Amino acid sequence: MRIELDRPRCEGHGLCEEAAPALMHLDEDGELLIDVPEVGGADLDAAKAAVRVCPVAALRLEAA
Repeated sequence: MRIELDRPRCEGHGLCEEAAPALMHLDEDGELLIDVPEVGGADLDAAKAAVRVCPVAALRLEAA
């Protein structure tokens, strides 16, 4: 699966980073960076949690 970000929609709340810190982080300007875009196995659960907690639905998972 691949993590996709709708950058214009992202408001930088950081809940996704809290849910999946090994996969993504906010930079010093509050912009989300996806560090591991292709996920599977244990990372898939964290990616799903990040998608679920985003209050503006800026993240989604798509088949790679």
